[in-house]
Amino acid sequence: MQDPDCIFCKIINGDIPSTKVYEDELLFAFNDINPAAPVHVLIVPKKHIQDNNHITAEDEVIAGRMFTAAKEIASQLKIAEDGYRLIINTGRHGHQEVPHLHLHLIGGQPMQHPMG
Repeated sequence: MQDPDCIFCKIINGDIPSTKVYEDELLFAFNDINPAAPVHVLIVPKKHIQDNNHITAEDEVIAGRMFTAAKEIASQLKIAEDGYRLIINTGRHGHQEVPHLHLHLIGGQPMQHPMG
């Protein structure tokens, strides 16, 4: 279920410190150490899934829960009303830096929009 060499698996297990924002039976969410905006949370499945291309039918509940958790966290952090971004990077060309599926929840002001 987990990869002993994965930095996110180590964070989930508490082997590497993080600032936890949310946790349930499927997910762990924590503040990004290099935030792109005032709010930058990473929502990570506890099960090690390499990236979006490795999600299986068995993982549909996890994938769906990532989005409902994002909504809950955005509300908790008071950014839901004004809006936020959700980003999943997949693979090298998609700029995925850690090979463990994760959803970026980004919001707050000031926030740069990379698409112009």
